[in-house]
Formats: sequence, structure tokens, C-alpha cells
Amino acid sequence: MDASLTIRCAKEADIAAMQALIARSAIQLSASFYTPEQAQALLTHVFGVDTQLIHDQTYFVIEEQGRMQACGGWSKRKTLFGGDQAKHGVDGLLDPATEAARIRAFFVEPSAARRGLGRLLLEHCSTQAQAAGYTVLELAATMPGEPLYLACGFQVFERFQLDLPDGVIAPLSRMRKLLA
Repeated sequence: MDASLTIRCAKEADIAAMQALIARSAIQLSASFYTPEQAQALLTHVFGVDTQLIHDQTYFVIEEQGRMQACGGWSKRKTLFGGDQAKHGVDGLLDPATEAARIRAFFVEPSAARRGLGRLLLEHCSTQAQAAGYTVLELAATMPGEPLYLACGFQVFERFQLDLPDGVIAPLSRMRKLLA
């Protein structure tokens, strides 16, 4: 890891900065994968911080010289994707013996894209999930995220679409990876 980078647990005090980073990332890095309408609908109705992950201490930020450059995490909860605005009801715990840990809400500052921050964060989360007893990781990938996850050993096992308000439809991929 580059000595100028630090990975730490996200805190509630980081939420505003993470939401701003998520908005920049979702709009700018989605440009060649989603229409502006799709990207905005995903940002409004799906993307965002899931505060349960902050409370579980499984959501992280990468900082470079004190500036947030990426955020993302893993989860021991049943929710596969979506921020607080997309959640409904109790988010029960997964059983590491029979269920896959979730990789959740990865976003990179557009000016820091293609520098390996997503891969670094994914390695950190994979190590943490494995230490918690999980042997499989699962995620719902957006189209801009799918190339990263494929390069990191995930495989697509289902393609699906989200039906969002105002008739907007956004494709996603459900992906899985076995941990060594």
C-alpha cells in the first residue's frame, strides 16, 4: 500500500463527506455505462451510505493526505445493496457457515479513479470478512464496477435490472467469489 494512503473505519462524522463523494463518483464514473437519467435515479433511490455498516464497523474510507479518496465495505447483513434510503425493515445477520458476506457501496473519487483504490479496498474487506469466518463474497455490481470485480476474481451469476421511479431501468450484475 502506498504510504500516503490510510484505510480506517468510517464514522458517523464522515457521512456528509461520503455522500458527496458517492454523488461525484456515481455521476462522473457512470457516464460511459449509464445514461444521465439512470445515474441520477440510482443516486437518488439506491446509492448512499448504509449507516448499519458504520455501526458494524465494516465500512471504510481510504484517505490520502487527509482527503477522502474512496469508501466501501463489507457486510454480515442480508441486504445486498443500497443506502439507508433503500432499506426497509430489520437487516438480519448472515450465517458465515452457509451464506456469503456482502461487498457493499464501493465509490471512488473520480480524480482518483484507476489508481487501484477499489482493489485495495476490496482486498481489505475480503481479509476482514474472511477473518469473520466467511468463505464466499457476494455483491451487486453496477456496470462501472463490474470490470473491477471481474479483474479481482468475481464471477457474474445473475444479471438483473432495477425498475426505478419514472420508468428508469438500470442493469446490474450479481457476482460471487470464493475466498481462498
